[in-house]
Amino acid sequence: MRASSRMLVPGFTKRSLDELKRFTKIENAAVANPLDYAALTQEGIRGPRTPYSLLDLSDPDIVSACKTMSDADIGGFSNASLDHIPRTSPQPAHARFHGSISTDLPRNRPQVQRTGYAGWRNKDRPPTLFGKSLWDLDPYTYLALRIKSDGRKYFVNVQTESIVYTDLHQHRLHAQKLGEWETVLIDINAFVRTNHGEVVEPQTEMMRQKIRTVGVSLTDRVPGPFDLAISRVWATNGDERDDTLGKAESLEKAV
Repeated sequence: MRASSRMLVPGFTKRSLDELKRFTKIENAAVANPLDYAALTQEGIRGPRTPYSLLDLSDPDIVSACKTMSDADIGGFSNASLDHIPRTSPQPAHARFHGSISTDLPRNRPQVQRTGYAGWRNKDRPPTLFGKSLWDLDPYTYLALRIKSDGRKYFVNVQTESIVYTDLHQHRLHAQKLGEWETVLIDINAFVRTNHGEVVEPQTEMMRQKIRTVGVSLTDRVPGPFDLAISRVWATNGDERDDTLGKAESLEKAV
């Protein structure tokens, strides 16, 4: 069977090699150094020692691989942008999620009864030789975000490889220091399953091994501008083994 041109492109090869390295990490350690192998297997028991980066939004290529959404998609008048902001002396490179919320209804679309929302998420990541690119968060306790908020009511959204494509798992993004950089930890078990903004019953456990997308939305329906800065999204066990947390200026756990 001949390989398709898509399978031969450098990006596909690199992603497949990265995935292969991840799969063979413990086996290689066992052969090269038994002490490393012992450390890795102990890590598997206690939880990963290092954070698991999902979206490094200091990278302009990662920002461009995300998409924005708003009620403008159905004729509304809200607008949203996600722009890469280079590093400056007072702040890190990051993505700026900004725009304006409008609750005005389109006159020519009577079926649209509700507007006033905006959001962004990463696009589905390209596949590898091993299939779909999905994040496995099962070994981790928290989802962490490095943000600078304007204080509006944002939600963190997680989309899994669910049977119901429109299901989201959501949690409020609780910022504690308005206008300042901070790290917020959200217990992954605290996310609530929703569909089109409504809580779904019965609740089901998030498919933590098959995470497709992560993003942020604003659904408070308060007209006016919004502005949220995000530099990183990652999974962590929230202890001293995560050097990223140790370097953070502040740390809050959302429950």
